[in-house]
Amino acid sequence: MISLILINSLVVIAAVLIHYEFLYRLSRYLPKMQIHHRYRIVFGVLGALTAHAVEIWVFAFAYYFLNHSDAWGHLSGNVTGSLLDCGYFSFTVFTTLGFGDIQPEGDLRYLTGIESLTGLVLITWTASFLYYEMQRHWGLD
Repeated sequence: MISLILINSLVVIAAVLIHYEFLYRLSRYLPKMQIHHRYRIVFGVLGALTAHAVEIWVFAFAYYFLNHSDAWGHLSGNVTGSLLDCGYFSFTVFTTLGFGDIQPEGDLRYLTGIESLTGLVLITWTASFLYYEMQRHWGLD
């Protein structure tokens, strides 16, 4: 039980720190860009999408390693156990799209629950960040 909480916490902490670093660096870099202010927002969106993709792959690697361990449960359904399967599964969970053709079993279910919550919070954080950046740069004609 303790190891389950520890692993889930470490994965979430990694995702949150990655997100923070991406948004912090974007907020520092965007105002300094020597391009039209509206294109700054495009770079902000692309940076945020990149951050989310990196975070999703952090969870995907966790699924991959936990899926190949006998103690944590496994992914069932239309899954071969490949890293790409774990990435696909992580994208559906992070975005709260929901389970489709791959389902978690055993203790792996707890990571999927926390990933959904983490994805919801980080996507909302991104929306707030982009709204702020648009307010800051949008009307600078």
